[in-house]
Amino acid sequence: MDNIKRVHLMGLGGAGMSALAKLLKAHGLEVTGCDLKEPHYDLENITCEIGHSENHIEKFKPDALILSSAVSHDNKEVVKAVEKGIKILSRADALSYLFNKSYGIGIAGAHGKTTTSSMTGLIFLKAGLNPTIYVGANVPDIGNNAVSGDGKYFVAELDESDGTFELFHPSIAIITNADWDHVDHYKTRNDVIEAFTRFSDGRKENGILILCGEDEGAEKVFEKCDKNRGKIIRYGFSKGFDFGAYEISENHGGGISCKISQNGHEIGVLNLSVSGRHNILNALAAISAGFFCGVSVEDSIKILKDFHGSERRMQIKGVTQNNVLVMDDYAHHPSEIKATLNAIKGIYPERRIIVVFQPHRFSRTAMFAPEIAKSLSIADKIFLLPVFSAGEKEISHSSSDEIIKLSDKKITQITFDDALDKIKPELKNGDLFLTMGAGDVYVIGEKILAEKL
Repeated sequence: MDNIKRVHLMGLGGAGMSALAKLLKAHGLEVTGCDLKEPHYDLENITCEIGHSENHIEKFKPDALILSSAVSHDNKEVVKAVEKGIKILSRADALSYLFNKSYGIGIAGAHGKTTTSSMTGLIFLKAGLNPTIYVGANVPDIGNNAVSGDGKYFVAELDESDGTFELFHPSIAIITNADWDHVDHYKTRNDVIEAFTRFSDGRKENGILILCGEDEGAEKVFEKCDKNRGKIIRYGFSKGFDFGAYEISENHGGGISCKISQNGHEIGVLNLSVSGRHNILNALAAISAGFFCGVSVEDSIKILKDFHGSERRMQIKGVTQNNVLVMDDYAHHPSEIKATLNAIKGIYPERRIIVVFQPHRFSRTAMFAPEIAKSLSIADKIFLLPVFSAGEKEISHSSSDEIIKLSDKKITQITFDDALDKIKPELKNGDLFLTMGAGDVYVIGEKILAEKL
C-alpha cells in the first residue's frame, strides 16, 4: 500500500469498514466508499454512495478497492476495477498494513473481543498514550469506533471469522477464548485451535501472549503454542493466575466488583459499571496489556470504573411508560447467549426476561441449534425470528424450526411484520425486553419504545 493514494471501500457503512476508512483518511489517503444502505456509523465526512455501481470506478478513480467480507468478487463494481488493473484488497489486508508497522495490541477471540478492545483502548487513551484504536462497534467512552493517535500503540479488534487475523503480527496478542464458531470456515474445533495457535506464534519476536485460563480452547492454544516466542500471561478467576479475580459480587441494578491479584498478591479492587462475570475477564485482559505498556494496575482500575460498554453489548435502549426495560445485545453464539442472559438475571432478578432472538447464519444455526435452544431457555419467554442469512444460502436443518424442535420451553415464531402484534400483549409492567442477535433484530426494540406502551 506504500504507493496507494486513493482508496474506495465497498461496504463502507459497516463497523469494521467505517473504522478502517477513518484510519486511512487520518494517514493521508483520499477515501471514498459505498454501501447498500445508509451507514449506521459516523463517517466523519467521508463520501459514501448508496448502492454498488461500476460507475464508482470512473467517478473516484481509486488506486485500490477495499472489500468487506460481504462483497463478492463477481460484483460488477469489483469486476470493473479488475479490468482497470486496480488493486483489490480485503479489510484485513489494509488494516494489517497499518497495524504491523506499529506496536500492535491485537485482541482476538470468538467472544469478548469488542469489549476487551474497548476497555484496552480506553485505558491507553486515558493514560495519555495517544493510541490508535480500531473497534468493531461504537464505543461511547472513546467517541466512536476508531481513534487515530500519534503514539506508538495500536489497539485493534481482530476478526477470526475468515482466518485473516493471521495476517496480523502483534507485539501483544490477547486471546479472550478460542471457542468454535464460523463453521463455514472452521470445519472442526481443532481447526480453530490451530488457527489461534498460528496467530499466537505469529506475534513479533519477544512479543507477549495474554490468554484466558478459563477457556478450554485458549488453554489448548497455551499447550500448543511456542513457549520460547515470548512471555505468556494467563488470567482467570483465582489467585493462581498471573492476573486473577476473586471474591466476586454482582451489584443489583448493574455492575460487578471483585478483588484483583497479580502473581498471587492482592493489588486492588475492581468496580465495573458493566455487568457479568465475562466482563471481569475482559477487564483482566485489558489491565494486563496496560501493565506491560507502563500503565499501573491502580490506574487501569480507576479508568475502567467509568467504562460504560460498547454499543449492542447489554445496551439499555430505554424504558416504556409501563416500566418495561428495553435492552439490546449482539450475542449470537450459544456461549454468548448464555453469558448475556445469566448476567441480566443477576442484575435484574425481579424482572421477567422476554427475549427476541434472531439466529445469525444458516451454517451456525445448523451446527449449534441444540446449544442455542438450551441457552435461550434461561429466558422466561422466547420469541424467534427467521435466520439472518448474512449472505449464506440455506442448508439442511438450518432454519429457526430446528431451535424450536430442540427447546424444552415454548418458543413463539415471529416475523418483522407481525412482531409487534405478537409481542405487545405479552409485555407486563416491570418486564425486561431483550433483542438479541448479530443482525437487525434491534429494530424491534426501537419500535417497542416508539409505541409508548
